[in-house]
Amino acid sequence: MRWLCALLLLLSLPLASPSQQPLTVRIGVLGIFHPRQLAVSSVKDDGLLVTASGQQVFLQPRSACSLLRVRASAGTLRLTCGKKELQTPELRVSGRNQQAAALLLAVPGKIQRRYEGILTLKAKDGGLIPVIEMDLETAVASVVQAESLPGAPLETLKAQAVVSRSYFVAGAGRHAGFDFCDLTHCQFLREPPVPDSPAASAAAATRNLVLTFNGKPVAAMYTQSCGGHTRTPQEIGLPQAEYPYFSVVCDFCYRNPVRWTRRVSPEDAALLLLHGESGRLAIGRKLGWDAVPSNNFTAREENGGVTLHGTGHGHGLGLCQRGARSMAEQGASFREILSHYFPNTKLEEPHSSP
Repeated sequence: MRWLCALLLLLSLPLASPSQQPLTVRIGVLGIFHPRQLAVSSVKDDGLLVTASGQQVFLQPRSACSLLRVRASAGTLRLTCGKKELQTPELRVSGRNQQAAALLLAVPGKIQRRYEGILTLKAKDGGLIPVIEMDLETAVASVVQAESLPGAPLETLKAQAVVSRSYFVAGAGRHAGFDFCDLTHCQFLREPPVPDSPAASAAAATRNLVLTFNGKPVAAMYTQSCGGHTRTPQEIGLPQAEYPYFSVVCDFCYRNPVRWTRRVSPEDAALLLLHGESGRLAIGRKLGWDAVPSNNFTAREENGGVTLHGTGHGHGLGLCQRGARSMAEQGASFREILSHYFPNTKLEEPHSSP
């Protein structure tokens, strides 16, 4: 789910106190495309307000200024909207009353995505850094939509919503200039789901709930398939977290493991055995993220290489999505799912804390 730097940060930094819970999160988006140009437009007829260098420009559908084009130029932003042109070090795009708004953000010729929030944009090293400040619950619903397994029951989605919200609450500050990215380095995030979707319903049903340990929110982790039991940080070569991530048996994955076989070089095998998760991710960066699906494997030397026989998918910490789905299908509530995968935690609402 997340790459090594996120794991190391989460496992080494102190957990946030309840009073630190954010109402909004700042998420860097579309960074994987390294954009040098972007286009912004409004989703709704009431338009958008662009604020830059003390000036204001209104983006209005079906008007001469309906599409804002932005490109990086020598450390600044060059803006074009209809006949209007402007140069500025940064800009802000919001609703007409400075509020969060629905907007379309596009990398021309590559991708377009819808967001709900306030967009800020800066230039850096010849590229553009778009950041969306969005409501925490919008971010949670968006992650549940993007990260969950297809066909997952509602109780599974509720458990995922709590875990994702806990991560957002306790894990702020993962990047310079914004809190989180939209990749699996932090949490996979795409467009927000429609209000009556299962993902949105799961977020609404668990609103404000986070996992806590010793009175502090847990930057909770999750994995696609644990292979039969979840792992502790020490088992995969990571430092001990304030929440110890107890190893628990996952009945479904134990009885129905996802099995895999891979062949790697002796050098890569040594990297895996010596460095655990950090070695697995280093190999993933070199050979592809499915090169070694998990840390749960046996290794055998043969024909000048090393054959790995393993089970599971992901780092194995925290919530097992596959096991959680099975528990829900058998009638478990999201509270029971979370109690199983995160022993000794509590479900609390930090918003209500003084």
